[in-house]
Amino acid sequence: MKSRELLKLGYPKGPVMLAALSAAGNARVSGRSNQAIRRILRDLLRRPGDFTDDPLFGKVAAAVIEAGLAAADLPRQEYRWNEGLQYAVWGDEIDPDAHRQMSNACRLPISVAGALMPDAHVGYGLPIGGVLATQGAVIPYAVGVDIACRMMLTVFDLPPQRLKDDQDRFECVLEDCTRFGVGAEWKPRRNHPVMDEDWKVTPVTARLKDLAHRQLGTSGSGNHFVEFGEIVFERPALGVPAGSFAAVLSHSGSRGPGNQVATEYSRRAMSLHRGLPKELRHLAWLDLDGDGAEYWAAMELMGRYASANHHVIHRQIAAAVGADVIAQVENHHNFAWRETHEGRDVVVHRKGATPAHAGVVGIIPGSMASPAYVVEGLGNARSLASASHGAGRVLSRTAAVHKYRWRDVLPWLQARGVKVLSAGLDEVPMVYKDIDKVMAAQTDLVRPLARFMPRLVKMAPAGEKPED
Repeated sequence: MKSRELLKLGYPKGPVMLAALSAAGNARVSGRSNQAIRRILRDLLRRPGDFTDDPLFGKVAAAVIEAGLAAADLPRQEYRWNEGLQYAVWGDEIDPDAHRQMSNACRLPISVAGALMPDAHVGYGLPIGGVLATQGAVIPYAVGVDIACRMMLTVFDLPPQRLKDDQDRFECVLEDCTRFGVGAEWKPRRNHPVMDEDWKVTPVTARLKDLAHRQLGTSGSGNHFVEFGEIVFERPALGVPAGSFAAVLSHSGSRGPGNQVATEYSRRAMSLHRGLPKELRHLAWLDLDGDGAEYWAAMELMGRYASANHHVIHRQIAAAVGADVIAQVENHHNFAWRETHEGRDVVVHRKGATPAHAGVVGIIPGSMASPAYVVEGLGNARSLASASHGAGRVLSRTAAVHKYRWRDVLPWLQARGVKVLSAGLDEVPMVYKDIDKVMAAQTDLVRPLARFMPRLVKMAPAGEKPED
């Protein structure tokens, strides 16, 4: 970027311009396009306070503020609020703040329908467990920062008793075949066809390809896990006969690349809707015939990348286990889908909620010491064909760390036949709702096909920043 371009944006010669030129150069080295840098510098001059913590542009923001050069506020947009829109609710153990967030989301001019799942709790913008249908627009934060986070299950032709008889070997498999936490990478890098796709589909994804390849086949932090367990089919399903089998279940998403896609496009959406009140700021949207089309392409690529992460993990584990694979299931949440509901083409955001169209198979986990359920969707129109994505938290991460100690939790886990190889105290079973109550609250949304019970659990170690 040249000095004359910065002059046109409103940057004067002197220390402010020097800071902007330096930041622009560093941003180019990091892979950002000139178009993206120009957009950031334009927005920074209007709202420098939003960029003071930015690792690349923080010094520019500080210089702009010190010089008193922030552009005058633009006129606030006027919106026609959707005051009469109601949303359907499943479950009664939902805190008032989650209801408040869902009500706020339904007020948006673009909203046309909503639903709240029984695992719902407070999120950013849209609550976790929130389902929102919009027309002609997509909301990056209603998708979430861990785009296309998902579950994947592999069932082995192996009796579950082997997990106990050969426990040391299965522990080694988890340790050798997984990597967890922020910045986790594989050396040498793993391969999957997703890396052969066109990552230049957007300027944002173009600069993320190398990071994505380094992190391919790794798991995140927070509530992400890989665990061996016992799955029970009461009756034949998914080509599996009735009986009990050893299986591996994983939960993770699109890692650092997904987070950066969400951050970039959420910032862009908020810059376009500066008139939104504070409580709706994280629900800023992008029109599908504008920047939303670019975000959509990036989101879909992150969906395929998240799926690839799981397939690499399960491929490695299956090879190490050495038993025949007799079934695999995967489903995702934190995504947006183009769907038709009540004859209207809409965008359905499922933030911590999963698709439950009639006949669609999915997985709803509990905690490290409670069951996960393989389910079949019933296609309930009131829920926008959605169901919960898990049990849902009842205690914040901070509160959990203050309340619990491993010396008390580990004997409790051992009594239930569960061994945890690594995890944070903020993920102990007590911080979650009772999964069986959650399932009982959505009998009109899904039908259970099988029940999985964890036995060996691996998560990111304590102290990792959560990605969920």
